[in-house]
This record gives sequence, structure tokens and C-alpha cells, in this order.
Amino acid sequence: MEEKARQLVARLAATPDSAVRALPFLHRAVTLPLLSAASAALRLSLLLSSSRLRLRLALPVPVVSVGNITWGGNGKTPMVEFLARAFHRLGVSPLILTRGYAGGDEFRMLQRRLSDTSAKIGVGANRASVASSMLQKHGYIHHADTFSAHNLESGKIGVAILDDGMQHWSLLRDVEIVMVNGLAPWGNTHFIPRGPMREPLSALARADIVVIHNADMASEVQFEAIKYTIEQNSATCSVFYSRLVPSHIFEVRQPLRRLPLNMLNDKRVLCVSAIGCPDAFVHAVRELQIGAVKIDRLDFSDHHFFSGRDIETIQETMRNLVNGHNEDTIVLVTEKDYDRDPGALRTLAVKVWVLSCSLQIMTHKEHGEDEFLKKLKEVVGVTGHEKPHVVDQATGV
Repeated sequence: MEEKARQLVARLAATPDSAVRALPFLHRAVTLPLLSAASAALRLSLLLSSSRLRLRLALPVPVVSVGNITWGGNGKTPMVEFLARAFHRLGVSPLILTRGYAGGDEFRMLQRRLSDTSAKIGVGANRASVASSMLQKHGYIHHADTFSAHNLESGKIGVAILDDGMQHWSLLRDVEIVMVNGLAPWGNTHFIPRGPMREPLSALARADIVVIHNADMASEVQFEAIKYTIEQNSATCSVFYSRLVPSHIFEVRQPLRRLPLNMLNDKRVLCVSAIGCPDAFVHAVRELQIGAVKIDRLDFSDHHFFSGRDIETIQETMRNLVNGHNEDTIVLVTEKDYDRDPGALRTLAVKVWVLSCSLQIMTHKEHGEDEFLKKLKEVVGVTGHEKPHVVDQATGV
């Protein structure tokens, strides 16, 4: 029942005002007014919050914030991993500051995937406090000797990456990266829970870099519409494009054993996911350059934990597929779903594999990965110096 309620809210949140009349009477008369009232309360809370003076901590290392102004499906966590690997390759040991939201699936995924790098991960709602503690424990470097392999060996931190940082006000940041879902950038433009907006579109003015995610699935018309919205909201930032690229698969009971993507050749795949943009997951499977893959899907709400009933539903769906098609059939899940609750997936009496993907900056016109990495290097090389504690407007950067 709880999952059905979440799915209903998600569907209503995706409903534009022009389509409200087509909804059932109960939803129009009761559910939508309640969601709208909650949205108005959030907007008021943001307005009051932005009008206050706050003490904001400035770290002695550069801070790169990765965030969004809408919920789910923006590629925020893959971007955090991309940045951590990029800084590691530059000879800069990164500190990831994450809240550990919704059961910690994102934290566990980052921890597992970045285990071969110098990245350190600090978890906690008070990220300023966590940052101070981690910097004291590991030490930090100044920008004068930033680009050096010796820094990685020393373990000292050279940059902080603020995960889901756009609405987190306790830390000053040197660069604000805003992720935008290219398939549904602003939804119906209503605030949560009536829509997907966490902040108004005017918040785009704070962005230094906007990355349009799922760009391989969006059209040039969609790109231009997004860029027009950015310009209309006084943003003078660089715009880049990203996508998720599958690298390998692994079996839920053997996460360290990398299997080639061609293991999916000629199989029927049931894509099971509880993520913000399940269409992107299905698209990634469909676009694999391997033998014919037949795809079915079972979507749950973002961050959903699989219950015993969900496991039964997955197994029943699998039985129906096998009986109906008489083909080799597997369950395929995302890494976020695996890291949220691997134990639940291991209880399935069917073959369950996990698709591993990494974010890639796409070349689009004059902007590509080289230009993106150049900007990151400039941030670390120029802004890594001692900074005092500051009192600033909550909306300031």
C-alpha cells in the first residue's frame, strides 16, 4: 500500500496543469489540493530560509558542489564518482561529503566503486562538521603543490566534493555543478510534492556549470529548450552533456567478479529498478551493442526497499515470462538497487545480475570532456587556499 501511494504521488507530480482535468475526480478533489498545499509550504520555507543570514564555513581546500533543483534521475551520484576519479588522476585526493540519504545506497555504491582510488568519504547530515573532522584526521594540501603523485601517497585531502550540495547551506563552495535530467528537466514546474522542483528555476543563476544528463536520449530541440530556460534565469554558466555508459555486469552473490556485457546475448531481461529515471536504465540495456536482448520491465518508486511481497511479484513475473516465451531469462538491476539491499535480491530464486555503468561527458559542439576537466583543474589550482569563516546570505555562493 505504501509503495502504491508513492507511485501515485510520483504520477501526479509528473502531471502538468493542462492534463489535470483528465485525472479521476478523487485525485482532482482531494489528493492534488493536499499536494499543492504541501508544495506551497515548502516554497514559503525556502523563501524564509533564503532571507536569513547564516554562518557558512569556508574550507581550506576547494569545494565542488554537485546538486540539482529537481528530484531524481539527474545523474548526481555518477557525477560525484566521475569527479572523484578525475581528481585522483590529477594527483588530488578528494573528500566526498554525503548525507547518506535513504538507506545509504548512494554512499555504499560510491564506497565500493571508488575503493581503488584515493577518495575518502565522510557521511553525515552536518557536512561542515564532517568535513572539519576529516580534514583534521587526514590533513590537507595547499594549491601550490596540488598536482603531484606524492599527494596521493600522503593521503592528504586536496579537494572536497559536496554530494547533493545545492540546497546545503553550511559550506561555501568554489564551483556549483547543477545536474539536469535531459528527458524531464523541470517536470510540471511545481514544488515537491505536487511536482519535482526543490527550488525555483531562478536558482539556476547560482550555477557555474550545468550538465544535461541522459543527453544520449534527448533531442537537440530539448537541449535548446533547456539552454533557453537557463539563459532566461540569468545563468551565465558553461553547459555540458553526459550519459551513462555500461561497462560490465556482476552476479549479486559475486560482486567482485566482473562479467562481460555479452553475457546478456540472446537473453530475455527483466529490468527491475527503484531509481529516479528507470527509462534511462532500460535505454542503456536496449542500446548495448550485443546480440538481441529482449526487455521487459518492473519499476518501483525511487529509493524503494524490496519487501517480501515485491520479491514474490518479481518471481511471479519471471515465471510468467519463462512460461510464455520459453527463453533464458534473467533479472537485471541497477547498482543503486543492489547497494540499497543486496540481501533482498539474493533471496530471489532466479538469476539476478547487476548492470554497472559510469558517467561519460559527451562531446557536443565545442564542449567535451577535455574542456570539462580543464575547468576542474582551474578550480583546484586557483582557489585552493586558506579562507576564513564567513557570514553570507543563504542564497549566496
